[in-house]
Amino acid sequence: MNNLKVRPLEKIVLPAEPHMVGDGFKVHNMIPNGARIALDRMSPFFLLDYNAKMDVTPGGLPKGVGAHPHRGFETVTIAYKGKVAHHDSTGSKGIIEEGDIQWMSAASGVLHKEYYAEEFAESGGVFQMVQLWINLPAKYKMNPPAYQAIINKDIPVYLTDDEKVSVEVIAGAFKSYKGIAHTFSPIEMYNILFLDDAEIVLETYAHYNTALLVIEGEVVINNESLINTDSMGLFANKGELITIKGTKNTKVLFLSGEPLNEPIASYGPFLMNTEEEIVQAFKDLENGKFGQL
Repeated sequence: MNNLKVRPLEKIVLPAEPHMVGDGFKVHNMIPNGARIALDRMSPFFLLDYNAKMDVTPGGLPKGVGAHPHRGFETVTIAYKGKVAHHDSTGSKGIIEEGDIQWMSAASGVLHKEYYAEEFAESGGVFQMVQLWINLPAKYKMNPPAYQAIINKDIPVYLTDDEKVSVEVIAGAFKSYKGIAHTFSPIEMYNILFLDDAEIVLETYAHYNTALLVIEGEVVINNESLINTDSMGLFANKGELITIKGTKNTKVLFLSGEPLNEPIASYGPFLMNTEEEIVQAFKDLENGKFGQL
């Protein structure tokens, strides 16, 4: 590590004004629009919607988003508080419990819906979620849809020698711990939990697009920049070492990925490489090629 350099923070992204997705999810769009980030700036991460902590009133019907299509990318839903039920046109369905992750590769196309789990809608409580859209390389965009149900207890966890910081390795690798998720391009994705006041040093690839979102607490980056709860840090593409200091019970979602360096054509729920592919996606949807839900 002696030849590696500190990786500077490029900007701190404050949460944009929230907007409703369906009737149940109140989200801050952190990537790309909320921060005025270019569509390819965080490639392969195309979108990050963050439902900061909110209180859900007990009772009533489960709220959420009705059936809608996806093509050309993956959706990754991370449940921090509350429970989400989901169902798609391939027959995949289930409940994402607190700490669990739903990793859906829409690829050639699915219809999908997600909403509060009935149990959570009945009991109410605190709700907090992240949803990522991860762009697929062109050669994989028309693969058959696939689904990964990632249960929290199965996620590999690295614990520092002083037992003050734990790292859930969702994708990629940290130290000798290999992430549980299969990805179509190189991605590092960790939940980092500070069990006490402590710091951890991450070694990154300078050309990987890299950011972190503070889910709980606050962090100091490289001994100089404070990032508060619900805010994001975007790192410059130079240097490798990132020092993160957190206070007790601070939680951070860390994202780093090799950029795809491919053309981007996006419209609504479709993320492709050309406008012609977007037009074809609408035709395929109209012709029932996304299945039924």
